[in-house]
Amino acid sequence: MGMSRRALLRSERGQMTVELAVVLPAVIVVAVIAVNALAFFSTCAEFDRVGRNAVRLCATSPAYGQDADQSAALVESMVEEAVNLENVKVSVEVSRDWQGHAAFVLKMRYRPTLFGLGLRDEVLGVALPALEHENRFVVDTYKPGMLL
Repeated sequence: MGMSRRALLRSERGQMTVELAVVLPAVIVVAVIAVNALAFFSTCAEFDRVGRNAVRLCATSPAYGQDADQSAALVESMVEEAVNLENVKVSVEVSRDWQGHAAFVLKMRYRPTLFGLGLRDEVLGVALPALEHENRFVVDTYKPGMLL
C-alpha cells in the first residue's frame, strides 16, 4: 500500500529550504535589475528636465564674449550639480552648423548600484552594464531663448 502520512511528511523534510536556496539568487538578481531600471528612468527624467533648462539658460543667450565651448561647460556643470549622483557621469558636446545654430548633445552614463550601496559590475555572476541616455538641443544664438 501507500506510505503513512507521517512517513510521507518525514520524506519531504527540508524541501522548502532547498527550494529557497535555488530560487533566492534569481530573486535577488531580478530585484537588483528592477530597482536599477526604475532609478535609471527617474534619473533620465531629471536629466532631461535639468538639461533643457540649462541649455535654455546658458546657451540661448550667451554672455558677451562667451563662445559655444564655454556655454557647453556651463551647461555640463549645471546638470552635474543638479543631478548630483556618484554613479552618473554627464558630458556635453557642442557643434555649429552653417546657419549659425548650435547643437548641444547632452550624454548621461548611469552605473548600476546594489540597492544604492555602491557601484557593482555584477551581481551573483550577472553583469550589470552601464546605461546611457542622450539628449540633443539645437539653439539659435541669434534669437535669445529659442530652442529648435
